[in-house]
Amino acid sequence: MWLKPEEVLLKNALKLWLMERSNEYFVLQRRRGYGEEGGGGLTGLLVGTLDSVLDSTAKVAPFRILHQTPDSQVYLSIACGANREEITKHWDWLEQNIMKTLSVFDSNEDITNFVQGKIRGLIAEEGKQSFAKEDDPEKFREALLKFEKSFGLPEQEKLVTYYSCSYWKGRVPCQGWLYLSTNFLSFYSFLLGSEIKLIISWDAISKLEKTSTVILTESIHVCSQGEDHYFSMFLHINETYLLMEQLANYAIKRLFDKETFDNDPVLDDPLQITKRGLEYRAHSEQFKAFFRLPKEETLKEVHECFLWVPFSHFSTHGKMCISENYICFASQDGNLCTVIIPLREVLAIDKTDDSNRSVIISIKGKTAFRFNEVKDFEQLVAKLRLKCRAASTQDDVSTEVAVSSDSTDPSENFETQPLTCPKECSKTVNTEALMTVFHPQNLENLDSKMLKEKMKEQSWNILFSECGRGVSMFRTKKTRDLVVRGIPETLRGELWMLFSGAVNDMATNPGYYAEVVEQSLGTSNLATEEIERDLRRSLPEHPAFQSDTGISALRRVLTAYAYRNPKIGYCQAMNILTSVLLLYAKEEEAFWLLVAVCERMLPDYFNRRIIGALVDQAVFEELIRDHLPQLTDHMTDMTFFSSVSLSWFLTLFISVLPIESAVNVVDCFFYDGIKAILQLGLAILDYNLDKLLTCKDDAEAVTALNRFFDNVINKDSPLPSSVQQGSNINDEKRAHTKVDITDLIREANEKYGSIRYEDIHSMRCRNRLYVIQTLEETTKQNVLRVVSQDVRMSLQELDELYVIFKKELFISCYWYLSCPGLKHHDPSLSYLEQYQIDCQQFRVLYHLLSPWAHSANRDSLALWTFRLLDENSDCLINFKEFSSAIDIMYNGSFTEKLKLLFKLHIPPAYTEVMSKTSSKDDQLSTEELLYFSQLQVSKPANEKETESGRNSPEKGKGKIDIQAYLSQWQDELLKKEENIKDLPRMNQSQFIQFSKTLYNLFHEDPEEESLYQAIAIVTNLLLRMEEVGRKLHSPASSAKGYSSAACDSGPSEGNAESSVKKDPFPPREENQWSFAFEQILASLLNEPALVSFFERPLDLKVKLENAKSSQLRSRTKM
Repeated sequence: MWLKPEEVLLKNALKLWLMERSNEYFVLQRRRGYGEEGGGGLTGLLVGTLDSVLDSTAKVAPFRILHQTPDSQVYLSIACGANREEITKHWDWLEQNIMKTLSVFDSNEDITNFVQGKIRGLIAEEGKQSFAKEDDPEKFREALLKFEKSFGLPEQEKLVTYYSCSYWKGRVPCQGWLYLSTNFLSFYSFLLGSEIKLIISWDAISKLEKTSTVILTESIHVCSQGEDHYFSMFLHINETYLLMEQLANYAIKRLFDKETFDNDPVLDDPLQITKRGLEYRAHSEQFKAFFRLPKEETLKEVHECFLWVPFSHFSTHGKMCISENYICFASQDGNLCTVIIPLREVLAIDKTDDSNRSVIISIKGKTAFRFNEVKDFEQLVAKLRLKCRAASTQDDVSTEVAVSSDSTDPSENFETQPLTCPKECSKTVNTEALMTVFHPQNLENLDSKMLKEKMKEQSWNILFSECGRGVSMFRTKKTRDLVVRGIPETLRGELWMLFSGAVNDMATNPGYYAEVVEQSLGTSNLATEEIERDLRRSLPEHPAFQSDTGISALRRVLTAYAYRNPKIGYCQAMNILTSVLLLYAKEEEAFWLLVAVCERMLPDYFNRRIIGALVDQAVFEELIRDHLPQLTDHMTDMTFFSSVSLSWFLTLFISVLPIESAVNVVDCFFYDGIKAILQLGLAILDYNLDKLLTCKDDAEAVTALNRFFDNVINKDSPLPSSVQQGSNINDEKRAHTKVDITDLIREANEKYGSIRYEDIHSMRCRNRLYVIQTLEETTKQNVLRVVSQDVRMSLQELDELYVIFKKELFISCYWYLSCPGLKHHDPSLSYLEQYQIDCQQFRVLYHLLSPWAHSANRDSLALWTFRLLDENSDCLINFKEFSSAIDIMYNGSFTEKLKLLFKLHIPPAYTEVMSKTSSKDDQLSTEELLYFSQLQVSKPANEKETESGRNSPEKGKGKIDIQAYLSQWQDELLKKEENIKDLPRMNQSQFIQFSKTLYNLFHEDPEEESLYQAIAIVTNLLLRMEEVGRKLHSPASSAKGYSSAACDSGPSEGNAESSVKKDPFPPREENQWSFAFEQILASLLNEPALVSFFERPLDLKVKLENAKSSQLRSRTKM
C-alpha cells in the first residue's frame, strides 16, 4: 500500500533491512529474516524477535519502497507491502509512470516535492475508491466543497467524480485534482505557493484520446480551441478516460446533435447524471450494439457462467447478459459463441441440483440451453420466471408470429405468417422476395454454379441441425466462416433478418408495417417528392425494378419509413440499399431491415449532415494510418480517402461493386456490422497498394480504384447473366486481373479480423467529437464570411465575437432541463439561423460588450436594442443582427451612433419600462425582460403573414420558396439605403427618455461637466425652436400643423404606443411637441464636446478579451 511520505534515516536502518532493487530515485528493501532459509542467521532472528515482541513495530511490513535523491542522506518511505507481489506491483508502477518524468526537473527539491504530492494523491485516490464502494458520502461532500470553492461555478453544476493526477504545464508536471462535472473538465493544483486553475467546457473539446510519449507512458490528451492539455499518472486511467468520453459525448449530443439527443430521453436531465449512471449507460449501449437488440432494451444484469455447447460437447465460459425482454450469452474465449434468447420464445426455466448451480432454459422448437456455475442461480431463476410470465401475458399474438422463424423447415410456415392488416392493404403488400418472383431457381437444369449453390445450402442445413435455426441459434466461428463464403440465395432474406436483429423488431410489432403503409399512402411532402424522383434510379438494370411490382414495393417501403421517422425522412442512398433488401426479403422484412440499418447499425448516417458516415470515415482514416502507414506517408492529404470512401459506407459498396458481388458484402455487414465494411475497405486499399503508391494525383488514384471495382466478380453467383452487372463489362476493362469477392472478403477477415468491436466503438466516440467540431467550424466560417461584408470589424474580432455569442447561448443551456436555445438550434437551417439568442441572453452580452453598458438604464437600453434588432418579432436574433449593433457602437460614425440611439427611443424598439421592484436603478427581472421583449407592434393580419413568410423562407415545411429569398434580399438592399429623412419623429415622452439616456451615458466620463452642459444647451435650444415654431402659427394652424406632424410620424407610432399602454399620453394634443432626427442631429453637431464623445475611438479587442475571461463568472454572479 502507498504510505504518507515520512523521513527515514538509513544510518542504523541498514542493519534491519536488505536492499532488493534500486535506481537513481527509489530503493526497494526487504526486512531481514523474511523469506530467507534459516531465518537469516543471528541478525534475522533478532529482527524477527523485535518485530513480534515490541508493540511499536509489531505491524512492520516485510517490504518497503523509499524515495531518495542523489547526494541526500534523507530518505522518504512511500510504500510498503505484505508480500513480494504487492510491492513489485508498486515498484513497476513507479518505473513506468514516475521515473521518466523526474528527469525534467531542474533541482532535487522539485523532485522530492513532486513525488510527495503524487503519493499523497494516490493515497487519496485509493481512499476514494474504497468509500465509493461503501457509498460513504462524507469524502465526496468534502471534495464537492473544494470543487465549489476552487472554481466558483453555479450551484446547479453537478460534480460527477474526481481523480488525482498530474497536469503538464510546459515540460513540468503539476500534481493536483481533476474534477469531472456535467458541463466542465476542471483541474486545480496548489503547490509551493503556485496555483493552477483550469476550466474546459466539454462542448469546446475537439480531441480526447489516450496517448503515450517518451516521458509520459500513458496520458490523456485533451484539445480544446486549438490548445493541447495533457493529464497523466492516473491510478485508474481507463476508468477516467471512459467517463471523460461519456461526458464529452453527452455535451456534444445535447448542444450540437439535436436529432440524436431528442431520440434519447435518458439524456434529458443533466442534474441526474452520476458516475455509476454513465458507466451503466456505456455498458448498456455496447450490449445493445453487440447483440443487435431493439433500442428500447437496457442491460439489467450480468452473470459469469458456463454455457453447455451440445454439438461440441463442452462448456464455454462467458457472460450471461439480461435485459427486459432478452437473455444473451457471449463467450470470452477465442472461439466466439453467442446466443440470443427472446423471452417470448421461452417455455420453461428450471434449475438443477445445487452442485452445478445450473439454470436450464427451454424454448419453442424443442431446444434447451444449460447455463452452469451461475452465482445466485436460485434468485435468478425466480426473476426470469417472473419476466417470462410478464412477457407471455403482454402480447400472445407476437409470440405466435415469432414461432415460425424458429421452425426447422421454413416452407412449413410460409403461409402461416399473414400480415395483420386490413384486407385492401394486404393486397398491395408483397409477401415474397422479388428475387423469387423474377429469378425462380430451375431445379431441373443444375449447372456447376447451381450445384455449388446447393452445396452451400447443404452446409447451412448441417449447421442448423447442430446449432439450431432461428433467432436463438448458436452463433460460432463456423457461422462466420459460412457467411464469409456467401449466404445462399434462398436463405439470404431469413439470415439477414436474423443477424441484423430485425426479426425481433418485426416479431414485437405485428401489423405495424401494414398500418404505416396505409397511413402514409397519398401523403405529399419533400421526402415523397425526392422518393418519386429516385425510384427509377434504383438498380435500373435489374428486371425487378423495370416493372411496376418492384417500383411499387420500393415506393411503399421508403414512404412508410419516411412516415415512421420524419427526422430522417428520406436520404439519398436509402433507395439503393432498400432495392437490394427487397430482392431477397419480403416487403415487410425489407422495411424492418431498413429500420435496423438506419436506426441501429448505421446510426446518424441518413440525416441531413450524415454525421455517422463522416465519423466512420474518420475511423477508417485512423485504421489506414495504423495498418497501411506507407500509404499514409505517400498521400499528402488524407481527405482523399474520405471523398472516395463516402459511397462505400453509405451504400455498403452496392454503388461501386456489381450487384452479385455487393450482396456478399451485405451478408458480412449484417453479421459483423460496420467492422465488415472497415475491414473490406482496408483490404481493397491493401490489394491496390502498389498502384496507389505510383499515382501522382487524386484523379489517378480514383481511376485505379474504379478499374479495380469493375473487375471484382462473383464466380459462384447463380444469378442469370442478364442480371449480373459484372458480365456486362466491356472487353477493354476485362483485360485487367479479375478478383473474386469471396477471396477478397476472406483476405479482409484474415488480415484485419483482429480489429475489435470495442476499439471501433471507442474510435467512433473519439472521432465524433472531431467531426462535429469540424462541422461547427465550417458553420462559423460561413457565418463570418457573410457577416464580414456588412461590418467594419476585423475578421479576428468578428471571430472572437462569434465565439462569445455562441458560448453565451450554451452557458444559458448548461443548467436547465428545457432550454429554449436548444429548441431553436436546428442544423438543417441556413448557417445564420442555426444559433439565435433570446432577450435574456442578449442582456448578458450587452452588459459584457456594449460601451454603453455603464449607463444606469442599461437594462432598458439592452431591451430596446433587442426589440430594434428583432425585426420579425420572433423574440430571437441571430449573429448577423447582433454583430451589426455592436459594430455601430464601436466603429460607427457620429451620425450612425446617434441614429441608433434615436431609433432605440421610438417604436418599434421603444416601450415604456416600469420595473416592479423598487430598486435604485432600472434593473429588470428575467420575467419583466421577457414580457417587455414580447410586446408586439400591432399590424394588420395579412401584413404579419407576408412579413413572417418573407423573413423566414426556410422555416415553412415543404419546398423552399425562392421568391421569398429574392424578396428578403431586396428588402436588405433597401434597408442599406435608408434615408434619415424616412425616420419617424420623436414625441415628447420619447425625447425626455432620450435626454435621460444621454445624461446616463456621460456619467463618470472625464469630460462629464462639459457634456452635461452641452446636452442642457442642446435640449434648451430644441425646446425653444419648437416653441418659436408654434408661436409663428395661429392656434388653428398650430393644431393643424401638429396633426400633420403626427401624420408624418406614421400610423405605426400611434399603434405602437397603444399596444404598450392604453392611454400613454394625456388627451391634450395641443400641448404635444415632436422632433425630427435632422433637428436633433443638427443641434448636437454644434457641440464639440458631444461630437468628440461619440467619435472617441473605442478598443473592441480589449473588451472582447475581458468578456471572454468574465463570461462564465458573470453567469455565476447572476
